[in-house]
Amino acid sequence: MPILDGRRKHDIVFTRAGVVVEVLGCFWHRCPRHGTSPRSNADWWQAKLENNVARDKRTAAELRRLGWSLVRVWEHEDPVKAADRVEKALGR
Repeated sequence: MPILDGRRKHDIVFTRAGVVVEVLGCFWHRCPRHGTSPRSNADWWQAKLENNVARDKRTAAELRRLGWSLVRVWEHEDPVKAADRVEKALGR
């Protein structure tokens, strides 16, 4: 269910609770622990990945403005801990 525009999609949406969950890939979203930068075509990749991070920031701000809670989970996170954060956001 797209909340913002049709291009940005969210991984899980709890409509009644107003909670959005996004799972971020370490490479694509520049994880501070695991993010890497390709050496080949480095300028293109730097711009691409920086645009992804900027879009992530805009998405978070727009969701907050609309009253949604956002839980972001990195792909390397422990699934149980991630689920606990989602449950907390859901008020459980």
